[in-house]
Amino acid sequence: MSFESFPEQEEAKRLLAAALAEGPAHAYLFHGPPGVGKRIAAIAFAGELIGDDGRVERGTHPDLYVLEPVGDQVLIDEIRALRRDLHMRPFEAQRRVYLILDAHTMNEAAADALLKDLEEPPEYGVVVLVADDLGPLPETILSRCQLIPFRRLSEAAVRADLLDRAPGLAEDELVAIARLAAGRLDRGARLLDPDGRKRRDALLDVARSVYAADRFDPGDAARTLVDGIKQRGADARADAEELVETMELTAREGEQRVRRAQRRAERDELLASLEELAWWYRDLIAVAVGAQDAVVHSDRLDVLAADGSLERIAAAEAACDHARETWRSFEEFNIAPQLALDALFVRLRNEFAGVAVAAV
Repeated sequence: MSFESFPEQEEAKRLLAAALAEGPAHAYLFHGPPGVGKRIAAIAFAGELIGDDGRVERGTHPDLYVLEPVGDQVLIDEIRALRRDLHMRPFEAQRRVYLILDAHTMNEAAADALLKDLEEPPEYGVVVLVADDLGPLPETILSRCQLIPFRRLSEAAVRADLLDRAPGLAEDELVAIARLAAGRLDRGARLLDPDGRKRRDALLDVARSVYAADRFDPGDAARTLVDGIKQRGADARADAEELVETMELTAREGEQRVRRAQRRAERDELLASLEELAWWYRDLIAVAVGAQDAVVHSDRLDVLAADGSLERIAAAEAACDHARETWRSFEEFNIAPQLALDALFVRLRNEFAGVAVAAV
């Protein structure tokens, strides 16, 4: 597959096409949000550099070296193994390509070790780093790589991908999922999955119960979200276990990779759930002021229209802020989901308490 066939990402395509036309630099850094095609584009670029798209895509070409962290970080021992390989000449192609996936997880020692080879690379070697975030990477690494930026995809691009996956999808559901995906193809695919739909239904029931239920237990609400997060993690673990069986890893390395996949999926599901909560309360405001076209959960417009009211605007604004604040806390700090979500639902219930609504 050629990177030219991917949706949007025009700047990345222009830079990569120039690299192929003029001759590649010694190091590239593909960076941007998860789920927007960086990894697939990096593999396609490697296929173009090596001249064998099929075997590179399957991961079987001898001149392709893929480093993916076994645990939570790219460690110095993994970089040292890459460095030893880096000084071997190509087996078949004119170049050897080294993909470092999740490069933002490199610890300081690993980054220092890699820097030495980025400063004096062999002429036949091309290093391609793929990172979700530039922040953790030292400036010395950034300055020695050509940066290839990837952006969140447009709603139209996500909609096209969803229709490829589910041609019969109803228009209101198509719009809602495309907006909820927030420019990420992986998130859109998960929202199409039956289990993903069930998790969303449960989350929106909780979002409504904050203000609509006569009796509300913040702990039960938090557990509903945590159960969905754990289920997403269990699914990712099962997928990772199948993949590990095909790889030559020690039992310890295999278990580390499986745990990492599970933790990553749980974290992503948690952050996505908080985004959906925030959007639900934002949607209450939108329908209350007559801005139905701006609603994210557009397939639930009838429910939102019944729930949204001018009296609830202030509480909904505060609820949206609380959900986003909790999202930032999870993004920046390692906190326990159950306790943090429990505290969030206490605050949300308090915001809506005492709001008099003429009709619900």
